[in-house]
Amino acid sequence: MAKESREMVWMQCASCGDLNYRTEIKVAGGVQKIELKKFCPRERTHQMHKIKRK
Repeated sequence: MAKESREMVWMQCASCGDLNYRTEIKVAGGVQKIELKKFCPRERTHQMHKIKRK
């Protein structure tokens, strides 16, 4: 079975701009706009994180 095409992306905090998390997403069919509420170590609260491609 063939593997899906996947890409590594960073999750960037919307308020401070830090790149806190790294995750894999599927690239087939276009890139999704993912926003997750994750913990930001700099601000010590849960903030919205968006995809940042390098």
